[in-house]
Amino acid sequence: MTIHATAIIDAERITGTGRPIEVVDPSTEAVIAEVAEADDALVDRAVASARAAFERGEWSRASVEQRQAVLRACADAIDAAADRIADVECANTGIPYAQVRNGQVVRAAGNFRFFADYIGQMTAELYEQDPLYLTYVRREPVGVAALISPWNSPLALGSMKVASAIAFGNSCVLKPAEQDPLGLTMLIDAIQGAGLPAGVVNLVNGFGASVGDRLVRHPDVDCVSFTGGTRTGRIIMSAAGANLKPSIVELGGKSANIIFDDADFEAALDGALIGIFSNNGQQCLAGSRVLVQRGIYKQFVEAFVERTRKVRVGDPRDAATEIGPLATRQHYAHVMSFVPAISDGGARILAGGGRAPGFERGFYFQPTIAEVESNAHRLCQEEIFGPFAAIMPFDTDEDAYRIANESRFGLVGYAWSRDIARVMEAQERISAGTIWCNTPMFRDLRAPFGGFRESGVGAEGGRAAEAFYTRQKAVSIPRRPLDLRKLGA
Repeated sequence: MTIHATAIIDAERITGTGRPIEVVDPSTEAVIAEVAEADDALVDRAVASARAAFERGEWSRASVEQRQAVLRACADAIDAAADRIADVECANTGIPYAQVRNGQVVRAAGNFRFFADYIGQMTAELYEQDPLYLTYVRREPVGVAALISPWNSPLALGSMKVASAIAFGNSCVLKPAEQDPLGLTMLIDAIQGAGLPAGVVNLVNGFGASVGDRLVRHPDVDCVSFTGGTRTGRIIMSAAGANLKPSIVELGGKSANIIFDDADFEAALDGALIGIFSNNGQQCLAGSRVLVQRGIYKQFVEAFVERTRKVRVGDPRDAATEIGPLATRQHYAHVMSFVPAISDGGARILAGGGRAPGFERGFYFQPTIAEVESNAHRLCQEEIFGPFAAIMPFDTDEDAYRIANESRFGLVGYAWSRDIARVMEAQERISAGTIWCNTPMFRDLRAPFGGFRESGVGAEGGRAAEAFYTRQKAVSIPRRPLDLRKLGA
């Protein structure tokens, strides 16, 4: 067992003495590392480091060209450490190695390169309608950002928060999810030598209810970004709001994947499988409610079930593996708890529905499909967050939109049709923050990513990040000397 850094503060690795957090390999259930939780004093030290770095101005007042160079060097540092980062992340999360190495690590480096490019294209507002004045709007960094990343996709989403926060001149303190801190801690360690002034990017490990809460409430933290569960998001927004701190929270989803009868059948089938089973099914943007028009429903269900039964569950280090284990024992129990829900007669299992065969250890769950009679069923209304799809037929387009929008969530939606008019109607009628038409998951970092209703408040992405991580300052300057009133003359 390896003892890993509790924190990275002022570019130094620190092993604290707080309560131990065991890090488990979900494929073997073996404890592979231990991380000591950061105590209150260490959290305060991390925030103080970020505040001091911000006030010194080496980064907050650095030129765009200087920040661009460092952000690109951070990306290069991630590339150089990619194999090591992917190796530890695979062991910590159970996500297949190929998906980590070729997906999440590449995305992490890409996040830094994207924001390096973005800040070089920023423009300012200028108002000159008044003949006596020029008024322009400056964008200045907010200060210190508390960043809390999720356990399902730590590298991609944690690095997105860091890159977007620091690109605009802020300093930050990142808290990885306690379930899988290893890969993100290694990534943050790797970028410390890329030219970042000490204290610009700090990291503390620990539980959300203690370390996360102290970060959010800390008086020297100016804004908060959180990705995770809806219940926790409510707590964080409440705590941040009590201190008038702006926050963005990207939360859960129960997204509808609408497959119309004129869809490209094979593309829609492939997309439905990717939409629910990639990343071990643990993704807020999963197309977990598959709605199929009745004319093709029987054919689609047969093909969907056949392919699902062939999805390869296995050791995440095996190149042939398509789905690895769920992240933790607790989450495995959560996903399993939805299987008895079929006993009410409102749903029936078509594929999977239990522990993956052939595995005595590890949190392996079979790719599962349940046919449901009503969108009101628990399987359609609660976020399972695993490789578990609910499928049901619909008759008319109106039925599809009604069913899709009967949810307290509104993160993403999917629509499959060869008819461009139908696609355009669908993207307008589905109530969600992102709509994918004739494609599974695609992320353009220039566009905002955020949800409606209980899927979150605010968004990440190019312009959305600029709006959140900067403050506006209006500056007015006379064009020529003014003839001012002479009070008291």
